[in-house]
Amino acid sequence: MRKFALFLTHFMEKNSKSGGLIWVHLGAILAVTAWGVSFINTRVLMDTGFTPVEVFLYRCIIAYLLLLCFSFRDLKFKNLRHELLFLLCGICGGSVYFVAENTALVYTSTTNVSLITSTSPLINALLVGLLYRDERPSRGLVIGSCIAMAGVAMVILGGGESSGGHAAESEAQIIGGGVLGDALSLMAALCWSIYALVLRKLNPYYSAITITRKTFFYGLLTAIPFIFLEPSVISPSTFLETKVWVNLLILSLFSSSLAYVIWAWVIGKIGAVKAGNYLYFQPMVTLIFSAIILNEMVGIWGIIGCIVTIIGVYAGEKLSLRQRLIP
Repeated sequence: MRKFALFLTHFMEKNSKSGGLIWVHLGAILAVTAWGVSFINTRVLMDTGFTPVEVFLYRCIIAYLLLLCFSFRDLKFKNLRHELLFLLCGICGGSVYFVAENTALVYTSTTNVSLITSTSPLINALLVGLLYRDERPSRGLVIGSCIAMAGVAMVILGGGESSGGHAAESEAQIIGGGVLGDALSLMAALCWSIYALVLRKLNPYYSAITITRKTFFYGLLTAIPFIFLEPSVISPSTFLETKVWVNLLILSLFSSSLAYVIWAWVIGKIGAVKAGNYLYFQPMVTLIFSAIILNEMVGIWGIIGCIVTIIGVYAGEKLSLRQRLIP
């Protein structure tokens, strides 16, 4: 496993150099695809009886143990400042982010959660512009981001709601807890933006695998208090159900381990702002796989929104490049 980790790291570094940025962009698409599908995996587990905290804990434990197999020699405490940054990663990219996002689904509609959490690229661009002069978003990138965000709104508002499980909350429940749910969704979006900024500080000193492993380690530690707020009611026999362990493995191996490692690498290569633009594709992926797996209908506005999102991301990249080339 150690050799495979070294091979993976070498492959990433080799193919991200001169002319190899295509691999970086493909990696971003792969990570966002995994996260888009993860909404469906999470929904299935919560419909089975798992609490929002449990979904995070189990996926995080499996992901951490897997990453530990690949980077078990790099466990030494090197720098207090860096460890504090890893702690912040664990909070903003792990425990608080996932608990807030999953819990928001209980109090408000899936539409609101998806729409608000999809604002993280815009929040990220604003934070980067305030903190770093060398990575301020260009006018073209901002225009492209706004177009993509409009496409996301079309996808979500035209995508409909799931017909079962937690998505079928009563109207009274949604209205009564809507403010709390929206606030939790906004907190998740802000947490993810902060996580992307912290990665910028750590990427020069650590491999993507090490950063991800430490993120999940501190994510587990900081999630412990949430356990006491929501006691488990899951029977051990539940884990023997095929849909349970299959969805847990997908969340752990792909949406957590692989996607997080790739995302840390992508941000190190193209920056937090450009990488964040790919997150606009996440609702598109969720919409498509919901139609395939959950048999949800895709409306005309959902299709139009997908096209607008692609145009926005493409336009942002092209306009940004053109502005850099013009003296």
